Amino acid sequence: MATFEYLARQKDGQATKGQVDAVNENAVAEGLLARGLLPVSIKGVGSSGSSWSEIDIGELLASKKVDSHDLVMFSRQMYSLTKAGIPLTRAINGLIDTTNSSVLKKALEVINTDLSSGMNLAAAFRKHDHIFEPLYVSLIHVGENTGQLEQAFQQIANYLELEQKTKQRIKSATRYPMFVSIAIVLAVVVINVLVMPQFTKMFEAFGAGELPLPTRILITTSNFFLNYWIHLIVATIGAIYLFVRYIKTKDGRYWWDKLKLKFPIVGDIIYRSLLARFSRTFSMMTRSGVPLITALNIVAEVVDNAWVSEKVLDMRNGIEKGESILVVATRAELFSPLTLQMISVGEETGQLEEMLEQVADFYEEQVDYDLKKLSDYIEPILIVFIGIIVMVLMLAIYLPMWELTSATRRG
Repeated sequence: MATFEYLARQKDGQATKGQVDAVNENAVAEGLLARGLLPVSIKGVGSSGSSWSEIDIGELLASKKVDSHDLVMFSRQMYSLTKAGIPLTRAINGLIDTTNSSVLKKALEVINTDLSSGMNLAAAFRKHDHIFEPLYVSLIHVGENTGQLEQAFQQIANYLELEQKTKQRIKSATRYPMFVSIAIVLAVVVINVLVMPQFTKMFEAFGAGELPLPTRILITTSNFFLNYWIHLIVATIGAIYLFVRYIKTKDGRYWWDKLKLKFPIVGDIIYRSLLARFSRTFSMMTRSGVPLITALNIVAEVVDNAWVSEKVLDMRNGIEKGESILVVATRAELFSPLTLQMISVGEETGQLEEMLEQVADFYEEQVDYDLKKLSDYIEPILIVFIGIIVMVLMLAIYLPMWELTSATRRG
């Protein structure tokens, strides 16, 4: 245990300081937050130097996320309050007690303190990049500089709502295939662990001769399950752990993000949804007056796919060299000929953001249609797979029983 001196602020903004014994600075910060105090700085009593050691609250909360619904509600409320002319500090102070997210509440307390000390809103938001992504901060920055902060919050809320609806549609469309797949796996495990051992004992008791091939395959599979089930569980957990760890690396994420786009049926849906997000975000950036280079940098982070992100950064590099958007978009090989034509028209007429909006609408309509048809695409595959399993089980169980019955009658 060590002794630390701290400087913190109470809920009313009044400063307070003191000493506390703790394991480290993070433990001190967590203890202060639990007491309703907002840490400003913490310093070990025995540490060298006379300056305060600043604590980055954003790092302390970085492992915690805020639900998209809470962000949408916060953005909507900020739009209403800023439109009504409420000062930012007063607006955020009022929202601190209304939000349901403890992580967002603590972040807003820090933001309110930063605003009171003279920091601008975008800079205060940028300190909490675990909550507010670059798109969010950039639109706030543009809104502050142009005097249209309320419109920035409205754009953000609309964008987050659209993203939320898309994710909900994807979850709804994949729920049925996922449940059926889990049921199939459980059925196979139950058959191999519980059912086949009983039939194997029965065949041995009746003195059956050489069993049919399907029966031998199923018995071998069942014996493998029974003898090596511990090894299977360990191997499965180990494989999942190594896979998750690998895809968190730079090379692993790039490989996985590229592979996802090649999956049968769902790959096209993922690809179109990424292009819709690219077009929608790029349109918002250009409409807000963000420079193309900056906009493409932000879009590369927002698309949430390493392979597509690399293509977007290649587009940015081309624009930096003076190439047109149409040229870099064509070379990226991301878009269909129709989309490229719309980009060309938008660039020539100076209405690129409108054309990109139409491109986003086009891709989103395709994604919505494909999601509605996803069950129709996957259901025949699942039915065929279930039919194969049932056929193998019937052959494996009934063929030897028929042979035993025939042998009994002949005897």
